[in-house]
Amino acid sequence: MGNRKHTMQIGVIGAGECSPKIKKLAEEVGREIAKRGATLVCGGLGGVMEAAAKGAKEAGGLTIGILPGFKAGEANPYIDVVVVTGMSYARNVIVVRSSDVLIAIEGKYGTLSEIAFALQLHKPIVGLNTWKVSEEILSLSSPVEAVEKAIGLAKGKMG
Repeated sequence: MGNRKHTMQIGVIGAGECSPKIKKLAEEVGREIAKRGATLVCGGLGGVMEAAAKGAKEAGGLTIGILPGFKAGEANPYIDVVVVTGMSYARNVIVVRSSDVLIAIEGKYGTLSEIAFALQLHKPIVGLNTWKVSEEILSLSSPVEAVEKAIGLAKGKMG
């Protein structure tokens, strides 16, 4: 026990519905996460979550979806590992806890709750066009910068 190599898990959080511009941004983030060998963790549904998972899959990455509902079939088609919680928005804390670092892309109140959990749990957060509720959220403008910064922050927290 304790000898298992940890693969970095990067949470991508954002709204279930978003503009084409935000979808493109999320896809690029997912692609960059996979290129660097990290696992993508998200809420498993549509919008930002689906776009990020799609980008990760296109780049050969692994995706985990933490679903709010009761059926695995609710996951978007780019999710490899489906975790069915039946917990509605309460599942957001599981998304945060399962991530070494989070990248928030735009987002609505569900994203805001994930940001709040991350801040309370001292998880690093990188933001792309997202809520500006704390100076602890590092706002960046490009997917490549966001993923590179996220990985650097996670490595710092992981020791």
